[in-house]
Amino acid sequence: MNSKLGNLFKGDKVVWMIFFILCLVSIIEVFSASSFLTFGSGSYWGPLIKHTGTIVLGLGAMLFMLNIPCKYFKIVTFPLLLVSVVMLLCVLAFGESTNGASRWMGFMGIQFQPSEIAKGALVLAVAQILSAMQTEHGADRQAFWWVLGTSSVVILPIFLENFSTAALLSLVVFLMMFVGQVPFSQLGRLLAAGIIVVGLAVGAVLTLGEDTSKLNEVEKEKMELTEVSANADEEAQATKRKGLLHRMDTWKSRMMKFFDEEVKPEEYDLDKDAQVAHANIAIIKSNVIGRGPGNSEERDFLSQAFSDFIFAIIIEETGLAGAAFVAILYVILFWRAGRIARSCANTFPAYLAMGIGLLLVIQALFNMMVAVGLAPVTGQPLPLVSKGGTSTIINCVYIGMLLSISKSAKKKEQVQPILSNVSHEV
Repeated sequence: MNSKLGNLFKGDKVVWMIFFILCLVSIIEVFSASSFLTFGSGSYWGPLIKHTGTIVLGLGAMLFMLNIPCKYFKIVTFPLLLVSVVMLLCVLAFGESTNGASRWMGFMGIQFQPSEIAKGALVLAVAQILSAMQTEHGADRQAFWWVLGTSSVVILPIFLENFSTAALLSLVVFLMMFVGQVPFSQLGRLLAAGIIVVGLAVGAVLTLGEDTSKLNEVEKEKMELTEVSANADEEAQATKRKGLLHRMDTWKSRMMKFFDEEVKPEEYDLDKDAQVAHANIAIIKSNVIGRGPGNSEERDFLSQAFSDFIFAIIIEETGLAGAAFVAILYVILFWRAGRIARSCANTFPAYLAMGIGLLLVIQALFNMMVAVGLAPVTGQPLPLVSKGGTSTIINCVYIGMLLSISKSAKKKEQVQPILSNVSHEV
């Protein structure tokens, strides 16, 4: 029996343990935070059953990837990258809109986010480029341009609809180049150019965007009436006029909310800043020790409590100790990814392991920062914990790839100490 289980759960045992703990936390907290979905569907167990089913599908996908030797991941890199770019362009043209952003595509009744697939494809491509162009003194200088060109093709279409995902993916690629020993001079110039571009982008958003959060109630009523009375042609013209930059208003509103001066509690507008306000209330209500699993009150008021702000619910129910425990799990996951990478004899699986670790942990860090008010509100879920369809399954695939590397990648030879047997004459 033990041997059968050992054959099933192959690869790094610590990664397996972290995966199961995060899944357990996810099932408990998503069930607790899904009161809104429960009320809307009329089914008490419906959201839990659906989310558990998604995790089971993700586990199946993870086991499938685990049993594929990591050397074969190279074969799918280019086709997957090509398909990802095509899907990203298609979602810009006729994707389904959520909260003003076109991020979803439908295929045979299944909705998914192409950006989730594109992230893994880019990490695969960058790992392969850095591996193929390694020299005795680090990565060849041409590797920088190959990585930059490949990344631009993927990140730019994502940026137009999902700035936070594009920014996080850019950071992952930059850190992979650092790990891949791309010359510091090139990385320094890229960092300087990135700071300049971000500065210009922020300036453009603040100049051209409209902070809709500052509109008073009369102005909002006028806008709603105007929208209702406008005909389809006028709406089409407005969309065409803003074109690919239609997200500027949303970006500006989020930046202005984040950088505004602190508002006194009695002057706080719960309707205007509901997500941030109820996340803060959830954290305060934890009273350090937490209210206990299933006892959250803010889940009924906090939008996306089961997804983007699930970490705030975790804090409310389990306190600072529970929040720290979840954060430490991601730190350990990153440490294990680094250890797996260091044990690899070849560079491709090593860079891929580091890329997967960076991808999961940076997103988790940013989600937690948003929940506690250290970063502007975005739509980044907490990997392996937040409720999700595409993201949950794809994250399970990433874990499966990491386990495959730990199991099948060629290991560095361990130098064993030579012990000499000294005979003593009696």
